Amino acid sequence: MVYRHAESAWVGALSGDDGVWVLAHSEHGDARYPALRAMSVADGRVLGELDDTPGRGLRPIRFPDIRGDQRLLVGHERRGRDGLLIWDLATGAVTDLDIDLPGDLDAEFYPDGTAMLVVHTHAGRTTLHRLEPGSGELIALPAVPGLVSGALVRPDGAIWYRWSSAVGAVRIRTLAPDGADSTLLEPVGGLAPDSEPVTDVWVDGPGGQVHALLARPAQFGPPVAGASNRALPAVFLVHGGPASADQDSYHPERATWLEAGFAVVQVNYRGSTGYGSQWRDALTERVGHTELADIAAVHDHLVSTGVVDAAASVIAGGSWGGYLTLLALGSQPDRWVAGVAAVPLADVVAAYEQEMEPLRAYDRALFGGSPADRPDPYADSSPLTWVDRVSAPVLVTAGENDPRCPFGQIVNYVSALAARGAEYRWYSFQAGHGSMVTEERMRQVSLSVAFVREVLSRS
Repeated sequence: MVYRHAESAWVGALSGDDGVWVLAHSEHGDARYPALRAMSVADGRVLGELDDTPGRGLRPIRFPDIRGDQRLLVGHERRGRDGLLIWDLATGAVTDLDIDLPGDLDAEFYPDGTAMLVVHTHAGRTTLHRLEPGSGELIALPAVPGLVSGALVRPDGAIWYRWSSAVGAVRIRTLAPDGADSTLLEPVGGLAPDSEPVTDVWVDGPGGQVHALLARPAQFGPPVAGASNRALPAVFLVHGGPASADQDSYHPERATWLEAGFAVVQVNYRGSTGYGSQWRDALTERVGHTELADIAAVHDHLVSTGVVDAAASVIAGGSWGGYLTLLALGSQPDRWVAGVAAVPLADVVAAYEQEMEPLRAYDRALFGGSPADRPDPYADSSPLTWVDRVSAPVLVTAGENDPRCPFGQIVNYVSALAARGAEYRWYSFQAGHGSMVTEERMRQVSLSVAFVREVLSRS
């Protein structure tokens, strides 16, 4: 045993010589904003503490893979957005790296430790840069446009990166020191078929500019500003998290809905990452309803501009996206004609009692306490509270062994639908928070598309 505490914590990093490990912890009581503690592997001595709380967190990234080098790359949010610093545990010095880039930042040391590869993602797309810590020079690298979900520097100076775009499926690319870029590895069995590009949509919302991604079936192409666009049936595909984001990356479910003839809209509502700390944390104003206000603003804009058919607008999502789907059907009943909620939070109070302790800690951080401490906000944000207002048909799927969005609290919600004679479909499967079996995942997406088609066929 090397650590024990009632609040959540995890191993954040291990030095290149295995001599130092870094604990990310929330002993201060707010699981959203971890602090750091560096300790000796050999004897458990505390070598240093780094803490930006309250209201700001630190993210341990990695040490150089160099024996004796105790410089740790750390992500911070001291300027209200992602930043990077170097914490030198040998000296205790903390050096803030002056990087003027909005959005999410990740980084990797070059093999000799003299420079860093910076991975910058903003508004759904990634750029790569080389940072020279001595001079502070940030050099843009010619990576292929799209999303990079992992990158490292090889001993020969080549950069290997995991890339995809809304059009092209995931593959490993290599960027040579001379700037030549090529595909290095493809999945066994070949690449999935290409899909359609996404278009950026920026809408004035109640909390500021809301960014969304819009994709349309191939036969219609992207919408043209100022032109008469055909209003299409649309699926608002809501991401989980909530601290996550939809991006210009390959999304098999998006591709399936497009091939089925639907426009797909993905909204990076307040609570999403990549748009600054204030945007990410704003959902605590009224959990669930804040996010739905942003989704509604995008929906209103696309309906008013003739891109989306208001009479054929569907909301769907999994996990937190499933939660927002159920809450939307009850709190915005006139906006949606159908909903598809996969492994959702459905009864927020019961979920708190049934879920894992780290998730309870996250709930307490969001709501400012437990259900016993804050009964009214929990009730206001729970889909079960709004179930009597649900008028649209809904498909609900649940994992029977789900530790994150427990099975029992979903049964509570479905039972309430049944008690009032609401139209719903129910599908459960023997897995946890989603299935890792490809055939099962395909089955669930097929069920979703068939369900929505059936509902729309009645109008």
